[in-house]
Amino acid sequence: MNTKVLIDSIVRQTTVLIAQLATSAGMRAPLAHIANQTFLSLTRELEGQGIGQKVIADMFGLALRSYQQKVQRLSESATDRGRSLWEAIHDYLQSKHVVSRAEVLARFGRDDQASVRGILSDLVDTGLVYRSGRGDGTVYRVASAEEIAAASKADVMASAEALVWVTVYQQGPLAQRKLAELLPLAATQLRAALAALVGNGRVIEDHSESEPRYRSELCFIPLGQSAGWEAALLDHYQAVVRAICVKLEQGASSALPADRVGGSTYAFDVWPGHPYAERVYGLLAQQRAALSALWNDVSTHNNSVQRSSAYDKVTFYFGQMLTSETDEAD
Repeated sequence: MNTKVLIDSIVRQTTVLIAQLATSAGMRAPLAHIANQTFLSLTRELEGQGIGQKVIADMFGLALRSYQQKVQRLSESATDRGRSLWEAIHDYLQSKHVVSRAEVLARFGRDDQASVRGILSDLVDTGLVYRSGRGDGTVYRVASAEEIAAASKADVMASAEALVWVTVYQQGPLAQRKLAELLPLAATQLRAALAALVGNGRVIEDHSESEPRYRSELCFIPLGQSAGWEAALLDHYQAVVRAICVKLEQGASSALPADRVGGSTYAFDVWPGHPYAERVYGLLAQQRAALSALWNDVSTHNNSVQRSSAYDKVTFYFGQMLTSETDEAD
């Protein structure tokens, strides 16, 4: 197995996903912290697998002392996410009551003017900034915390609850401090989400140890629900990653018909009039219907009997993508 090529390819695909997320819905999420965060997360995972610091340093091509100094430096500033142009413009607007477009362009005169104008438009589109007037007379005002909260509080809390629920279900039982490490939520958001989830029975709070631990026996995000889409995406991504990791831990480098862990990918080329086109297009709906029915049957049974203390959690993931292709010869 050519591990280096495989790792490089996975990193490439992961950066594609991060770039798409960072620019979705007109946002320009700050990314200055990504390289440092990735380095720290990777070193912690390697240490968690029992790999010594000297070996890890060698894997990164660093001397042991240089590696230790880098980890210490980054750990001390892990929460410093840098300062992107997007953030700088937002902070400038926030420092002013009302500011004109001309003033903003002058303030950021050393930056690309098209980028500055684009970011101003993004800020308006995302509801963080209000705009009035036209042309050179356009003025901007940052939305107050109350205005933003009133517009997004419900969606933000629903998303936070869904993210916590998925994480507890996938990785629980977890203490609150561990959840705080896994999820980049404010402490107040995390506490509120846990309280809501425990209150409506989606998450169980266990006090059998020195600190409360949280677990969940099921997790279900309804199809079509907009709030919580982040959790659904994270759930799918985690399922794929964990399946691959379990496969690697088992030392398997090939697939067999009787495997209970693994995945398969199939691609179909169809076109208008193709005799199998509708069967291919309908795969996603068919699989969802079959799996939903099976999930309901299993859940109904589990709720009617005493759950075994030892059980297998079978996670089945699937997805479908359609792109329009044209042969180069045409």
